[in-house]
Amino acid sequence: MATEISATSLFRGPDRGVSENVVLRHDDGVITEISEGAGPAPRSFVIPAFVNAHDHARATASSFGAVGMPLESWILRTALGSPIDPYLTAVSALARSAKAGCAAMMVHYTRPSGTMPLLDEAKAIAKAASDVGIRMAFAMAVRDQNPIVYGDAAPVLSGLAGDDRKAIADLFVRAPMSPKAYIELTDAIAAAIAGPMVDVQLGPAGVQWCSKPLLEAVAENSARTGRRIHMHLLETMYQRAWADRNFPDMVRWLRDVGFLSERLTLAHCIHARSEELEMIAASGARIVTNFSSNMHLRSGLAPIAAAHRCGCAITVGVDGLALDEDDDILREMRLVQMVHGGLGFKATWTPAEMFSLAIRNGRHATGAPGNGELAVGNPADYVAIDLDRLDRDQIMPVDPMALLFARGNASLVKEVVVAGRTIARDGVCTGVDLPAVERELRAMYRANVGKLDSFRRMWPSLSDRLSGWFEQQLTCE
Repeated sequence: MATEISATSLFRGPDRGVSENVVLRHDDGVITEISEGAGPAPRSFVIPAFVNAHDHARATASSFGAVGMPLESWILRTALGSPIDPYLTAVSALARSAKAGCAAMMVHYTRPSGTMPLLDEAKAIAKAASDVGIRMAFAMAVRDQNPIVYGDAAPVLSGLAGDDRKAIADLFVRAPMSPKAYIELTDAIAAAIAGPMVDVQLGPAGVQWCSKPLLEAVAENSARTGRRIHMHLLETMYQRAWADRNFPDMVRWLRDVGFLSERLTLAHCIHARSEELEMIAASGARIVTNFSSNMHLRSGLAPIAAAHRCGCAITVGVDGLALDEDDDILREMRLVQMVHGGLGFKATWTPAEMFSLAIRNGRHATGAPGNGELAVGNPADYVAIDLDRLDRDQIMPVDPMALLFARGNASLVKEVVVAGRTIARDGVCTGVDLPAVERELRAMYRANVGKLDSFRRMWPSLSDRLSGWFEQQLTCE
């Protein structure tokens, strides 16, 4: 059905700037016309919809006590937040991104529930995305080594009681999936859920968690099928130290086996060095930065400006840990701009350029069609911002994109349209009842929390042993 929206201001891209008083028309999910002469309507700033280019569709970590700790402890602590119901958990996460203005979200699925076969779990998450109305990239994460620490976990576990060691093994140690079995699982997931709104990708968790044969199998399958890859890389200083000691030519090896390519998106890259960034840039791979997550987990500041200068394609993700744990991707983009946008008179990029890069590269990372610009023939994926609230003083003409990066946040989002369909309006998702979903999940988690009392009881001892292991084994010199 043909639809139109009047825009007081409409962002056409960093080169074409902002058009005033226009009408955007779309039909069957595609923009058909953008013309001048908008009639009277509430003041709005219409922009391309956002992309959450790295996430895991999981519960809010702080609610399970995973607060103020490095990734290496945090990732174990969040076992307390394993999905109780994969569908409801995914709906909650996807809907939060949707109402914040995202047309697409990457789900790098690192913590299955264990309540159903992996293929069925993927189907449940795809149904959640369909019900929310958001585009989704989905990668079943895989690892086949180092489930507890980056090396021999015996020193961590040796002093624990036998029952405690068993509880940890039950939570974290699984028989590794063979490369062949993982490729077959990914093929089956793609056959079951891939389509115009779902892009199925390969998802190795990270080099320290994946053997060379597994990474080689992923690279070969990607090259043969064109399937995208999504992987963490060099997120923490301990991963940097592990690579330096165990795999010093890691990024070069990834390049040489064909893993690095335009099909690849790498999350974080906080501790990547200049020569590694240059190899990533030359391959056409993307880096998705997750500023607040990096701060929450004390992982460090990523060299995003340096990566951009050497030609890396940069985009932005929330990683389930936005500043206020509210999945506000607009605030996240603003933080990236504030920290990496330049010093003094030397700017890395303008806000409009940074916004366009994040959207275009985010769409490439998630397999969403088009380049993200509002132009005839492109998908009708856009967000309407409340211009009265954004430009609250209305004293003189001010570039609305500059204002957006000065004070914008998700509360200003009036409408989110994806493939021509309104999926959120005035902070409310149209396809799902998010408050009801979150109430149901909260009740389920509260009822279930006692089942992991043994893990909660041993946590102080386990946490101390983890920190001791990493400080002794992998502290950077």
